[in-house]
Amino acid sequence: MYYGRPDRNCDCPYKAMLEVSDRTGSVCAVLWNSVCVSWYRCLKPGDIISLSCYRVKQRYGAQTDDIEISVNSRNPTAQISLLPESSVSPEHLPPAPPYSFYSSKEILDRPHSSVLDVIGLLTFSGRPERIRNSRRVELLEYRWLRLEDGTSDQPIMVKLFSTSQPETHRKLHPLSVVVCSRLKLIRVGDQTHGHFLTNTAYTQVYCTGLGHHSEMSYRNLLPVRRFLQWLRTQDDQQVLSRALIGGFFLFPPPPVTLETYMKDCRGEPGFLRGAELQREVERLCYRERRTLSIQATVTMVTYSCRGEEHRSLFWTHRASSLSPFSSSSSPRLLKSCADPSPLPPLSACSTPRSFRPPHFSPPSSLSASSTVSQLTPWRLDSRAGRKSAKRKQLVPPETPNRRRPRVTLQPEQDGKTVILFDASMEFLENTNTDEDESDDDDDSSFVTAPLTPSFPPIAMETLPMRYDHTHREEQSVAVGMGGVVTAGRFQSALKDYYTLRLRALSDGMLVDAIFLPHNSSPSPSSLPPHANTWTSILSHGAFSSHKPPPSPADLIGMAAQLTNQRLVCVLEACHLGGASTELVLSRAFHLPEL
Repeated sequence: MYYGRPDRNCDCPYKAMLEVSDRTGSVCAVLWNSVCVSWYRCLKPGDIISLSCYRVKQRYGAQTDDIEISVNSRNPTAQISLLPESSVSPEHLPPAPPYSFYSSKEILDRPHSSVLDVIGLLTFSGRPERIRNSRRVELLEYRWLRLEDGTSDQPIMVKLFSTSQPETHRKLHPLSVVVCSRLKLIRVGDQTHGHFLTNTAYTQVYCTGLGHHSEMSYRNLLPVRRFLQWLRTQDDQQVLSRALIGGFFLFPPPPVTLETYMKDCRGEPGFLRGAELQREVERLCYRERRTLSIQATVTMVTYSCRGEEHRSLFWTHRASSLSPFSSSSSPRLLKSCADPSPLPPLSACSTPRSFRPPHFSPPSSLSASSTVSQLTPWRLDSRAGRKSAKRKQLVPPETPNRRRPRVTLQPEQDGKTVILFDASMEFLENTNTDEDESDDDDDSSFVTAPLTPSFPPIAMETLPMRYDHTHREEQSVAVGMGGVVTAGRFQSALKDYYTLRLRALSDGMLVDAIFLPHNSSPSPSSLPPHANTWTSILSHGAFSSHKPPPSPADLIGMAAQLTNQRLVCVLEACHLGGASTELVLSRAFHLPEL
């Protein structure tokens, strides 16, 4: 552990905490400064050491009767030596390191804060991220691991913070056998499936590929032998089919009701204004993750596939939401404005990271490379001189008159699509309005809506990837801190996603957030069933696992359910490096009227 501070002059500000024991008991030993650097990497659990010339003092932050051994290079100079087992008489041999292995099934019955050891087959290795500590001063790096042991359908979820084993952390590839010792069980609220394991001061990690398992005494324990028997029954291809690495991941799953969410958020910052959300996202450091919430309404929903963003389905509620914006990193926070003139920059001095000022492109500036949409014409009120919120749907006589999702088409290179489209749109001008039962003004005319906004594609780091065992080292570097995931280099487990444009109720700020309703929960059955309406999908953050999900066209067609709904939106923000900031909508709860 590094404890250096700018106001202190220390050549080697490191310390390591060890648990040492003999036949009379155990105690915490702290290696300070140069002793830590010299000895920490030379010691492993089970080693026999001789220790002398140390200080005994009360343990920092512990109970009054808890002590620790302070081992330093001076005042006094500690003496440490590593002894072979043969040099120690049997009556003085210390006991073997104790292990308490629990299977995924047995963990279900363990109480909160239990300390235990686990062994499992790694099937998901998350990307490294960072969060602030309780004092919001230090950034702590962590990653999620999913282990399977075959004893239940509930995997073992581990929120693994960095230990002093960088080589081991770099080898945490899927399909590795991983042993984590001295983990603490965390139970979240009253969720049956919301438990996970995380570090203690003595946590150690061992995995295949580094020769750890053959050297450790746990290899002969009964729980380990049972796991190995199950492992021999597994098929490589079946495990590879569910092995994932990287991507956005959220665990434990947030509550599915607004009441429970508000109860869990007591003592935390409340809802942010749109401008406050922008400032908080701009302050994020590299790979820093934060959960933020705002009150908003949905003004647009877009369905896209990675690499095929030119062919999208979308629904919009407001004409202003259709204005095309300049491509920039996702997400963008844009000020809502009724005036179609360009918006001023959000920062007077410079363009902030990921929040570039938008500009509007006139609809007439189409070219052969422009995106052409099948659009529903808007009704113009000639008396008021403004666009009405009602729309005109042109459908064949045998087709029901209802709102359909809009499809974005890519024009052909020879320009025929653009030419024929422009020619066909002439027939939409001055169309007879008798077909619309809700229209009573015969003097109304129709014009085409602007093109769909050019949303930037989802970041490659947001989508989980299929594990590539052949290129595992390259894939691990790409997912790791400082790495870059190149489009098309590895196979993504997900390709389709939704983008929701949110309008903050407080100040009208527009926020574009990614929504991934494909169930990413480690156990799909952990989420309760629901009706797969927009309200239930947003509150659960995923489609119901108890029925087939709606098709993208059907879901976009149902997006009118979101019209004028006031929502509490929970957003997960993470700075991915450079000008890329990830903003994912994890939950959206309907806000009841007062």
